[in-house]
Amino acid sequence: MAQNTSANPLYLEWVKEWWDTARERNSKGVATYKHAYDSLKACPIAFGHPGELQQLKGFGPKLCERLAEQMKKHCEENGLPMPTRGRKKRGGRAVVGSGGGDGGADGDDGEEDARPVKKARKVKAYVPAYRSGAYAIVMALSEPSAEGQVGLPKNELIDKAQPFCDASFTAPPDPTKFYTAWASIKTLEQKELVYERGRPLKRYALTDEGWEVAKRIRQMTIISGATGTGIVVAAGSGSGAAAKPETRAPHPVVPTIALDDDDDDDDEKEAYPIQAKSSQFSNVVADGNAVPDDSALPTLTPIRMQPGTFTVELVLDVREVRAKTDRDYMQQQLTKLGIKPIMRSLELGDALWVAKHKQPNWLDRLGAEGDEVVLDWIVERKRLDDLIGSIKDGRFHEQKFRLRRAGLKNVIYLVEEISLDPTHFQKSEEMVQSAIASIQVVNGYFLKKTQMMDETIRYLASMTRLLKKVYESKPLHVVPTKVLTAKNYLPLMKCAREKHPSVSHHISYPAFASLASKSDMMTLRDVYLKMLMCTRGVTGEKAVEIQKIWKTPYELAKAYEGCGTGEEGKKKRANLVAARLGHLVGHKKIAKALSQKIAESWGD
Repeated sequence: MAQNTSANPLYLEWVKEWWDTARERNSKGVATYKHAYDSLKACPIAFGHPGELQQLKGFGPKLCERLAEQMKKHCEENGLPMPTRGRKKRGGRAVVGSGGGDGGADGDDGEEDARPVKKARKVKAYVPAYRSGAYAIVMALSEPSAEGQVGLPKNELIDKAQPFCDASFTAPPDPTKFYTAWASIKTLEQKELVYERGRPLKRYALTDEGWEVAKRIRQMTIISGATGTGIVVAAGSGSGAAAKPETRAPHPVVPTIALDDDDDDDDEKEAYPIQAKSSQFSNVVADGNAVPDDSALPTLTPIRMQPGTFTVELVLDVREVRAKTDRDYMQQQLTKLGIKPIMRSLELGDALWVAKHKQPNWLDRLGAEGDEVVLDWIVERKRLDDLIGSIKDGRFHEQKFRLRRAGLKNVIYLVEEISLDPTHFQKSEEMVQSAIASIQVVNGYFLKKTQMMDETIRYLASMTRLLKKVYESKPLHVVPTKVLTAKNYLPLMKCAREKHPSVSHHISYPAFASLASKSDMMTLRDVYLKMLMCTRGVTGEKAVEIQKIWKTPYELAKAYEGCGTGEEGKKKRANLVAARLGHLVGHKKIAKALSQKIAESWGD
């Protein structure tokens, strides 16, 4: 063969191998390797270290570095010493080390040899971060393509890359930002891992260095999958074929899900009386009679929905939008992940899950409206800037009260920690941390933090798949709407769960929407509390303490009237609430400054 007559047969063999690979891939490295091969083949001089090949036309630093890595590997496998690289002398001529040439031909004095040789700084190879935009593009371009097809156009590349990336290729992570994950293509081009080809339809393809990076990424991905990091890679077939990775979504960290495991008969109804303890939930909604004691609770005969007769669906509030100009983003991205949400205006929360019966009128015939049953999971989503705003204007406390009144066991408070101006956020950081602690400790809600809307979408999709797996294999027990009233709802559900903890009790979606309505189901107490919380600084806890002393708005107004007139009366009004509640500790205490604010709203 031609390689055997070359002065550098080993180097020539490697260059020829890379040239053949580049021709198979039809990459732009074909011309580079051909020039290097022709130049090395015609050269009669034997070289030692691969770095010396830069003297030849067609050999640049990158190609020589690749040959050096190959030579090092060859020497380690065969127990040979690594050739040393020649050093430049003052006159500019090279002294060739062992492995080729006559190193001491110039007979220079020992002064140069005695000087320490400064080691070249090794540049760290660039490897894209896991599930970044650059990572996704490399993975997509390294997948097996159609025969004869070289590279991918932008739209097709984005479609193939999106499953490998946490960020969106079409929408910025924050509506106020401009760049998407596609901006990583510039980094890959600068690193010479990806190149453009073709006009007028531009296509993107991997360079030879890009293929090497893709190979390393896939090797690391296989190792990660073996160690349980959630990534599984299928074995590829054929020479040079890249394996196609399959990402496996991790289970979301959520409270334990416990459902009915009973083996009762297949009757559609199961009757049992509720023996209730004294309920603490007596002032919830206005409709219905009060529940004075245990005997006032009705006998509950639940409707039994058998497995296979319903499907679990995600219901998403139509107001959950990414931006005013991009209202369907969440719905579209969830659909791409295989979850088609039901879009509607929710009375409470931003997302919840329902069990939708396959026969539209089945529940109607048995005493529950519609064909949907609300499951015990609801999500309240807040962007960090919106959370700060809701704390300042009182919506935060009001929403927590309404979530508690909804009677669902599992409330997920989801906070998107988008980037904010550090100066602005530092002023609110302590307030946000206190609110987050209150959500978990005081309210007992599950807190989920995400970095962007795309992560929120993946979480909702993962939760939907998990709830489908759990609920669709179990019977559900539905409380007939006819036994429900606004005042017995929470006591009834509480007692049902205490009496039969292994059974999941639910109500129809229309009944839930009616109970959760902001306007139709508010009692005088609810309105009164909201009126008090309109004064900045009056939290839910403080409003409740005020309501305990002055039961109605009329009583509070009369108390201020009784303070008299003039300067003396003004001082009494300013100190009225603080005099009664200033002794309390913690969040319930009302100081004189806040008492004066309340007096300005109610007493003047």
